[in-house]
Amino acid sequence: MTAQIEDWQVIVIGGGIAGASVAAELADLGARVVLLEREAQPGYHTTGRSAALFTIAYGPPVIRALSRASAAAFQAPGDAMRPHPLLRPRGAVFLARPDQRATLEALETELGASVKPLGQAALRDMLPLLRPDYCAAGLIDRQAADIDVDALHHQYLRRLAASGGELRCGAEVLALQRDGGGWRVETPGGALRAEIVVNAAGAWADELAGKADVAPVGLMPKRRTALLVAPPEGAAHDSWPMAVDVDERFYLKPDAGKLLISPADETPSPPCDAQPEELDVAVCIDRIQRAFDLPVRRIEHKWAGLRSFVADKCPVAGYAPDAPGFFWLAGQGGYGIQSAPALARFAAALALDRAPPADVTDEGVGAAALAPGRRALAA
Repeated sequence: MTAQIEDWQVIVIGGGIAGASVAAELADLGARVVLLEREAQPGYHTTGRSAALFTIAYGPPVIRALSRASAAAFQAPGDAMRPHPLLRPRGAVFLARPDQRATLEALETELGASVKPLGQAALRDMLPLLRPDYCAAGLIDRQAADIDVDALHHQYLRRLAASGGELRCGAEVLALQRDGGGWRVETPGGALRAEIVVNAAGAWADELAGKADVAPVGLMPKRRTALLVAPPEGAAHDSWPMAVDVDERFYLKPDAGKLLISPADETPSPPCDAQPEELDVAVCIDRIQRAFDLPVRRIEHKWAGLRSFVADKCPVAGYAPDAPGFFWLAGQGGYGIQSAPALARFAAALALDRAPPADVTDEGVGAAALAPGRRALAA
């Protein structure tokens, strides 16, 4: 007897923030959606390891546009789906040594009114640990805020369920192939079929495409390392802004009573359960201690995650030119959390052949800039 195949309108593969957000938006638009996650819980990899900041002064122009269009969702009052705020005021300061002044000036020109210049005295007032001979000048984004990543992720999962969608964990995709006018997905729990498959598999998105004989987009997973260390005793660090080297060689941010520090590494890696390398940990401490008077006597916690990029570092959202019904949602780099609300709404509209949200297109985001077949990816 042939096993019965479940029929859905959309199968979303990958339960991180990209998959959860687009699945919720698709379900809100009336689609019958199932979200497949191969791990025992959603968001195990990059989403669950992110110390995300919301800022419109970060990333390439398309990311900044998506972030601006996401602001209303982050700032909306709490409701039954999201019982508490998603943002906590933080601020972000970009630091420049004397030899980095040209980079700082170029960044100020690029970011315009979203940042303000700071001199040495103001920087040390905000960041008392900053070594007096290290930093020449800086920029501040006063609107930057910490994102409650877990709350955002679970808000989308609740919305998915409320709209009739389903989340299935432990549902690794064993095979993916065309089936008549749609797609057939084989999982350990059985086969599913849908008109549309959304590839939101993060660092594994190109590998998933390979299972379907779909051309890859050239995804490049890169490892990033983070550590939690204790602040100096008596330091009123919780009110400090996030500090970012203007060339993104390190960052420091208060986090749950500790200091989160990172060398901002981007080490190419195969898709995997990323773990911190001792060399990256040592580099992190060295870079931080060159800029800050911060003795690191013990590492409280360390981890790594994968941030996935394509060649132009802009997300990929759209149907594969070589595979009808195969929709890409990948390559968000390190900006997937802060851009998720707008990108998910935009992607869901494209997937269902609806008009894209006007507030997103008003920010200058168009389908061509995100399309899998765009020239920047083919070059």
